[in-house]
This record gives sequence, C-alpha cells and structure tokens, in this order.
Amino acid sequence: MKIIVTAGGTMGHINPALAIIEEFKKQEKDLDVLYIGTHNRMEKDLIPKKNIKYESIEIYGFTKNIFFDFKNIFCIKASLKKCQKIMLDFKPDVVIGVGGYVTYPVIKAAHKLGIKTFIHEQNSIPGKSNKLIAKYADLIGISFLTSKQYFKTDGKIIYTGHPCGAKALLSPKKNKSDLGLDKTKKLVTFVAGSLGSESLNAKMQQFLTLGANKNYEVVYITGKSLYADFTKKNHFAQNVHLFPFIEDLPGLLKISDLVVSRAGAGSLFEILALKIPSIIIPSPNVANNHQYYNAKELAEKECITLIEEKEITLSLLDNKIDELLNDKTKRLKMIRNMDNEKVSMSSKVIYDEIKKII
Repeated sequence: MKIIVTAGGTMGHINPALAIIEEFKKQEKDLDVLYIGTHNRMEKDLIPKKNIKYESIEIYGFTKNIFFDFKNIFCIKASLKKCQKIMLDFKPDVVIGVGGYVTYPVIKAAHKLGIKTFIHEQNSIPGKSNKLIAKYADLIGISFLTSKQYFKTDGKIIYTGHPCGAKALLSPKKNKSDLGLDKTKKLVTFVAGSLGSESLNAKMQQFLTLGANKNYEVVYITGKSLYADFTKKNHFAQNVHLFPFIEDLPGLLKISDLVVSRAGAGSLFEILALKIPSIIIPSPNVANNHQYYNAKELAEKECITLIEEKEITLSLLDNKIDELLNDKTKRLKMIRNMDNEKVSMSSKVIYDEIKKII
C-alpha cells in the first residue's frame, strides 16, 4: 500500500500526522509512505529524521502584504504542478491531509488526478485550509463533534477523535533524574505549544521568579526560538527548570502531577488520555479563537480548569496550582470526569475508514 501524508507548520498538525502513519505501518506490512511538507518549517527537519521519505514545496500562509501574497499565488500554482508530478511518479492509493496551508495544493492535486483523499480536522473550529479543501476530500475526519456544522458537505464527515490521545498512552515515561528533577517532589509542567508563546512567557515571568518558589518543581517549556531571549533576561526561582523544547512530550506529562497548557487539540487529547489534572490557558492569538472553543466544552464538563490569558494574575495562578496539587477531592473529581470522556483509538478508526474508500 502507498500513502502520501501532508501536514505542516506546527506540532499540532505534525503529531497527529505521525500518529496516523504509525497506525498504517502497524496495519500494512508493505506500506510505502511519502510525506509532503513545506521547505522552511519544522516538518522539513523532523520528518526525514524519522526515516520517512520527504518532498518539500514552497508555499506560505497568506498575509495582508499584497506583494508577498501575490508571490504566494505563483508558489501555489508551482506547488500544484510539483505535487501532480510527485503523485504520477509515486502512485499513492490515498492522500491524507492533516492540517496547515501546505495541504491545499497537495489535496487539490490528488483530487485532480482522481486519487482518493482524506483530511483530518483537529480543532473545534476548522482552519482555513481544511475549509477550502473540504470540497476535494472524499472523507473528512473530525476531533470534535461541533466541527461538523462548519463543513458544507453531505455524507463525507465522520467523528474520529484525535490521533494524539491514543498515541500518548504508548509513550514511555521520562526519567526525572535525566531532566535534573527531584524524584521526591511534585511536578508542574508548563507547555505553551510547540512554537512557544511570547505573550504567555511575559505573563509567567513574575510567577516563575516569585510564585513558583514552593515545595514543588516546575518544568517550563519556552519554545525553541524564544528560549535564549527568555533565559537571558530573567532570573528564576531555584525550583524552575527551563527547556526550549522536549521531544515526546507525553513521556513528560506522565511524570507530571499537574499540567498548565495551551488549548491546542493535540495537547487536550493527550491530557484527557493520560488523565492529568490541568489548567488550560487558550491562546487568544489563533484564528477564530478556536483554542478557547476547544477548551470550553471540557471546562463545562469539569475535565479541566479554564483560565483566559487576560485573567492571569500571580495570585490566581498560585492559588489554582496549590488547589489542584493538594486538594485530593478536586483532583479525583477531575480525573473521574476525564474518564467519562472516551478517548477512541482514533488512528485505527481513520485507518479503517480510509480502507473503505480505497
């Protein structure tokens, strides 16, 4: 069996793509995979390291710069032609899009050539690319049931859940000693998304300097591009451990007593699968405020604690962390509520449904 997978830009798209690839490898002994991504974003380095064939195309997200966007129109046209040539040579049975603007020319090219296509939407409110290419998809998988209303297609939508939830269960635990952590203390892990967040880093400076100096340890992940600047400008409490990025984040989450995280769909489904009490701070700087809506339903079911970024103060964060670390009744209630939210074997559902269409 031959498949082409495309996704890019952030780990929020790349991780579920990898989870789907892993499931196909498990099910198909003679699987041949080709990944199409951008020429300049994180997938260009991550995917080849995993010994997956990689083809890059030059394409950018649209901005409000008319000259840049005009150039991008030509890039899209060139990418479409390149994708068609790649597919004519590779002859895939199906092309799978898992989000990001890179997916547009790939899925469109497959549709033009009559190749079966599947796209997956991770967030409650679909991204622009998936809305645009929905008409070219033979099947659309959604992580949140509320997403269905945004796709103007009939009979092509299936609820799959999110591939990262089940994948997180298989990740091996990190070793606290390897990370320089005290095995006897509780651990609070802060995750600001795969690229980090300048606004969240700024909000957390006071807490990491003053509020964190307690009888628990903090792992704070800044984001690769923000690490040098953030560490140079600040002096943090002794129990704070800073990292630019941690590969296989679920392995770290498994040794954490509490997670403070953005509301990317992948992160939320990992937290649900691993049943870790959490404080969720949605990014306000995303399209359609989709992170807030990702988290809202889970907050209403008391699976998570939701705090909007604009509400964060040192005392509020301090109190919420103390409460969720030390109030056993509240922790157990949150864990029980998460237990009620079924984390399906999403990648297997996706595999089975794709097999049907091809």
